Amino acid sequence: MTTRRDFLKGTCATAAIGAVGGPSLLFSNSAYAAANGHDTVVHLFLRGGLDGLNLVVPIDGADRGFYEQARPNLAIAATGTYGALPLTLASGAGTGFGLHPSASGLRDLWNAGHLGIVHACGLLTSVTRSHFDAQLYIDLGTPGQQGIGSGWLARAMNAQPNLSGTEKIPALGVASRQPAGLLGSVQALTMGSPSDFALNAGAWSWQKIRPDSPAGFKGLNETLASLWGGSTPLELGGQRADSALKVVAQQTYAALPAGWPTSGFAQQLWTIAQSIQFNLGLHYATLDLGGWDTHDGQGTAGSGYHYYQNKIAELSQALSAFYAALDASGHASRVTVVVQSEFGRRVRANANGGTDHGYGNPVLVLGGPVNGRRFYGSWSGLDPEILSPHFGDVPVTTDHRRVLSEILFKRMGHTNLAPVFPGYSGYAPLGLVRDFGTLAKPAPGLQQRLRATSAPAQSAEEPDLLDRLMQYAKELIE
Repeated sequence: MTTRRDFLKGTCATAAIGAVGGPSLLFSNSAYAAANGHDTVVHLFLRGGLDGLNLVVPIDGADRGFYEQARPNLAIAATGTYGALPLTLASGAGTGFGLHPSASGLRDLWNAGHLGIVHACGLLTSVTRSHFDAQLYIDLGTPGQQGIGSGWLARAMNAQPNLSGTEKIPALGVASRQPAGLLGSVQALTMGSPSDFALNAGAWSWQKIRPDSPAGFKGLNETLASLWGGSTPLELGGQRADSALKVVAQQTYAALPAGWPTSGFAQQLWTIAQSIQFNLGLHYATLDLGGWDTHDGQGTAGSGYHYYQNKIAELSQALSAFYAALDASGHASRVTVVVQSEFGRRVRANANGGTDHGYGNPVLVLGGPVNGRRFYGSWSGLDPEILSPHFGDVPVTTDHRRVLSEILFKRMGHTNLAPVFPGYSGYAPLGLVRDFGTLAKPAPGLQQRLRATSAPAQSAEEPDLLDRLMQYAKELIE
């Protein structure tokens, strides 16, 4: 039985939390006041082969000279109005690299410590320049093997520890058809857009029961739902489909917020952001951004039209908006985004103003759990003598599964990675992410800035807001 004292205790504790946005907001970055009790991994596949050298650009030293020599008409400038955006360490020291000038959103995430970059990542054990083979190897998580029948994301979901069974959407593919990475999971939902995720064929008035429907009317949706009562595979599939339709219909998916980029890709990220915020038990999400196969007319950076410049801007702006939305809602500390492509492009530009299929490529890892503002992996440099044994390509020095394995182990609780990446035994953490439950130290001066922006200035005699609320609670209880 709940007593008046118990009620007042709960009421006052709730009032205290609501008044200040959670006690943790007074002492740490709001990004670490996570609303969900679990992590979410978002896998973004840049299909077509990203030119990583024009996203993460060498801006000084010997590599700058080799870079300009290999790309006399395609190199991103090291300085100037359309020069690369320098990437520095937290100490202020230079790294020798910068980002494409249209990637200012990614640069800001780097400076805030939420973006790390893994050099020369990819398929370490299987060399191919086929889009189809390379993409499938990555989607399945089994380089050199295509007949496994399930994707790495599906296997991670199927082996995910500590699921309660109440998760409404534990895995989500934002696409028009099931992503290969989610093949083999009956728990995964695939939808291109929440607004289109409905049974709406046929006459509008016949689709479902509406407020103005005649008494006793049953629409197509209700009729189909009543047919899935058995236990055959078809009926079980129908039950899952009907359940998914109802879950999505019950959520308040909204249009893009003001200030968001308006691309289709940004809309897909907004769908994932909302799905995380709705607390649907989302552990894994995946989506694609295509258009990176730049054999000709790639462009660089500058005034006028540059194809590659526009693609990088689309990528950077949407990821920046995505992180900002999660940060504002208190979810960023439990979300890690992995951005990768099937392979990089050749170091040397071709004769058509573009780049051909290459090998090693940077992988971006961003989010609240990331130990950002650092490079990871091994960079071999662009000396032609180093590149020659690799057919003129940046060699792969870090297996992409090493990146994913660390996130699965440290953030998702997978203590046995063999079911997710069969045959892979080279895992060793790079230090990319923090262990689940640990927080980054606030940036210098962050606590003071948070207090200055979250509460009015206080005199020496005025007690802290939380102290006043707790005193009020004590008085009510007594």
